[in-house]
Amino acid sequence: MRVILLGCPGAGKGTQAKVICERYHIPQISTGDMLRAAVNEGSDLGKQVASIMSSGALVPDDIMIQLVQKRITDPDCANGFLLDGFPRTVPQAIALHDAKISIDHIIEIYVDDETVIRRLSGRWVHPGSGRAYHIDFNPPLVPGKDDITGDSLIQRDDDKESTVRHRLKVYYDQTIPLLDYYTHLANSSEEHAPMFSQINGNLPVAQVTKEIFSILG
Repeated sequence: MRVILLGCPGAGKGTQAKVICERYHIPQISTGDMLRAAVNEGSDLGKQVASIMSSGALVPDDIMIQLVQKRITDPDCANGFLLDGFPRTVPQAIALHDAKISIDHIIEIYVDDETVIRRLSGRWVHPGSGRAYHIDFNPPLVPGKDDITGDSLIQRDDDKESTVRHRLKVYYDQTIPLLDYYTHLANSSEEHAPMFSQINGNLPVAQVTKEIFSILG
């Protein structure tokens, strides 16, 4: 079971990735985890990654593909894997395909903009413990205060509405073209082409999970 999960910030990818990995006994492979592992390993590839990251530059697609190829040979990937955060762009998807890294399912969780903004901009946290609240879905007992300590809650910069709208724009500019790419690939006559499915992420979490499991089997 080799899965790519797509969706904008706030679509619920993290929640669904966890249940997918638990059900099918596959690891969730994130780009960040791969980069950190390569650096810690100290291999030639890891040293190259460390040098690039220390300079503040983006790690090139060909190196990311090498990291994916290396990671999926690990024993915990025997049953498959879920790619988290890669590919983000069409060139990355093409590089993944050209490297003959086969994918079984691409699933996009679609959520409309206003729902995303409501989900993310409504989050507030207790800075000391990380306890999270939501003004609509999980409000604190006293508005603006932590239930346990009574300390003031804060809103992270990433969750502010202006930031959320910018993150959505970046997603549309970079990642939305992936949907066209994978739709075309899924409908092609190419052998071992992945299945591409879209799920309404505005539905309750349990319903989204049920639909994903129905697709994956």
